[in-house]
Amino acid sequence: MQSKPYLSLADVKKIAAAAEAEAVANHWPVVIAIVDDGGHLLWLQRQDGANALASHIAPSKARVAALGRRESKIYEDIINGGRTAFLTAPSPQADGMLEGGVPIVVDGHVVGAVGVSGVKSSEDAQIAKAGIAAVV
Repeated sequence: MQSKPYLSLADVKKIAAAAEAEAVANHWPVVIAIVDDGGHLLWLQRQDGANALASHIAPSKARVAALGRRESKIYEDIINGGRTAFLTAPSPQADGMLEGGVPIVVDGHVVGAVGVSGVKSSEDAQIAKAGIAAVV
């Protein structure tokens, strides 16, 4: 039987702290969500000033990135490119097909993902990647 790495609570806290630091440094009020490889929520943090809807969008972006094993932006690009059939994917598992969800890859294994919402999608992704860099 094979074994694979997984996210510990200490890892999740490091990711959240680094993502928060990136958001604060840029004065971006966001929601940060971290999920495990099955898309289960491990962390949700709503910064002061972040809009309420972002509390639903960030976990969805993270879940899509974890289950799809790729950045959520890929799905947004496919849909924007005309393949609108992706909009019929089963919800809620695939309702976060917007940029800002980034998988956490350790030794070739997706162990979870970070989803961020609240500012421009590219900035959401920047925050997620800054968080992931704290542990990978």
